[in-house]
Amino acid sequence: MKQKCFYTLLWLTAFARFSYAQDTVKYVGKTLVNVDYHHGQLPSAVGVHNIQTFRANRTHADWAGGNNWTYNHAPMLAYWNKTYFLEFLSNPVGEHIPPGQTFLQTSKDGYQWTNPVVVFPPYKIPDGWVKEGHEGVAKDLYAVMHQRMGFFVSKKNKLLVLGYYGIAMDAKDDPNDGKGIGRVVREVNVDGSFGPIYFIRPNSSWDMSKAIYPIYTKSKDKGLIEACEELLATPLMMQQWVEEADRNDPLIPLKKEVKAFSYYHLPNGKVIGLWKHALTSESADEGKTWLYNPLRAPGFVNSNAKIWGQRLSDGKYATVYNPSEFRWPLGISLSDDGLHYHNLLLVNGEIATMRYGGNYKSYGPQYVRGIEEGNGTPADGNLWLTYSMNKEDIWVSKVPVPVLASVSGSIHEDFTTLPAEKALQYWNIYSPLWAKVQVETMPDGTKALALHDKDPFDYAKAERVIPESTKPVITFTLIPAQHNKGLLHIEFQDEKGMPASRLIFDADSAIKAKVGYRNAGVQNYEAGKPYEIRIELDRHKRMFDMYVNGQKKGTRLLFAPVASFKKVVFRTGEVRRFPNADTPTDQDFDVPNAGEQAPEAIFYIKNFHVEP
Repeated sequence: MKQKCFYTLLWLTAFARFSYAQDTVKYVGKTLVNVDYHHGQLPSAVGVHNIQTFRANRTHADWAGGNNWTYNHAPMLAYWNKTYFLEFLSNPVGEHIPPGQTFLQTSKDGYQWTNPVVVFPPYKIPDGWVKEGHEGVAKDLYAVMHQRMGFFVSKKNKLLVLGYYGIAMDAKDDPNDGKGIGRVVREVNVDGSFGPIYFIRPNSSWDMSKAIYPIYTKSKDKGLIEACEELLATPLMMQQWVEEADRNDPLIPLKKEVKAFSYYHLPNGKVIGLWKHALTSESADEGKTWLYNPLRAPGFVNSNAKIWGQRLSDGKYATVYNPSEFRWPLGISLSDDGLHYHNLLLVNGEIATMRYGGNYKSYGPQYVRGIEEGNGTPADGNLWLTYSMNKEDIWVSKVPVPVLASVSGSIHEDFTTLPAEKALQYWNIYSPLWAKVQVETMPDGTKALALHDKDPFDYAKAERVIPESTKPVITFTLIPAQHNKGLLHIEFQDEKGMPASRLIFDADSAIKAKVGYRNAGVQNYEAGKPYEIRIELDRHKRMFDMYVNGQKKGTRLLFAPVASFKKVVFRTGEVRRFPNADTPTDQDFDVPNAGEQAPEAIFYIKNFHVEP
């Protein structure tokens, strides 16, 4: 036994030395997350916009584009014909529990999205079908969908959308074990319509005589056949299929137990590959072979959610992932050379309430994907991402490029005059469909940054990174559209998102300040009336002076110490601390009234000024 332990230790030591000796991806920064907070205490990447594209609803299908299925996950993104395309799969309640189907949404600007349409409908498995290695027999059984690749743009600019039909005989059966039905494809036409569905790569265990759809070679469209064969001849595309494909499929270059492949190119032509658990390898021949077996990228913290890697428009590189053993927060790390990642910033640090329980539903913003090389380049040059929240709702994020961690100088923003394209340039927003954050026209005809909220289980949030300071003076004009409903918190935070002070526009018509265990009253407020708030913070005295419409409202104590101030946050809801690291993994219940709306509250921000 001692000899065996000795050799095991020797092997692990050699593996560790090999890992660090390789010219491979590694995280060399010192920032790590604290999973006791949904934001992980990560500094924010400046100007990130998180936009919800789809909100599940079981009781009001008309509020969810006509769909009442509540397991929605594994989104993919492409940009083609000046349009964003977003694909995601869906089941009625939980993962691997049929039936399954795949939806498609589109957007011209990344903010306003169409209702999802079915691109791959439910697929009936013939009664009596037997899956090798499983004792069950199919009876009234449908396939589930579980694809790792969503789109392919051919050299002749044809957009193909792809999906995979797998077989899950029960809730614990694996639908992508190489014994499913197969991968399907269809073309997206320029007018947004779809071509017919074809199989592009059925599993060898599947009986094609029982197939609903023909093989792609039966198509009369030679252009489609050519695009499919181009795809099949591209090793980096095929590598994405490894989980669902036959285990001996000759088109899959690296036949290993690796999942959710993403990649990018270095200037020297090498390809960097990334998989779940932050596994990585390199290829010098476009993915035909890999220089070494995928190994854990040194320094990276990443569990079994996906990791995304991409070269940015400014020539730098980004990896986006959950940098913890949980599926929160969603962070981004940057590199100058595509190998050494030196910092970690926050993309999305929110976890909305999981409204519907279900099989294998995990908490947090997860399974992130960007736009794959060759699948389009948005004109704005920014990094666009998509992910699911709680395997329930679908989101996108716009991360401005270059990615910034700080700002400098005084801030003077007047939303009534700022051009629309610049108004939220440095604001981080979290904008659910029922709690939108946007610059809009007020009832009086002037513009303002508006925070709406009719979501009982989520909130709107607008965050402004400010120059780091120990004594900033912050002034803004706020107009509440109501005085008897809704809630607005205004927090003054440090770099890690820890608040030192909080103002509250409460539903009882009162403005309050948190000064410790209790909230201190400031004054009442009225609907439709502007309130110019001036806050003079002093980190050294741990105090702040507050003025409302020019009148001093006293000096108050900061309720928590901070070293400096770096963020101001406007949020239409209470602080969320559920789930946490000790929360049971699986939620087997629905929250009461999960599909209902609350009376809408709106808060308008007319301007925002900071003197560091």
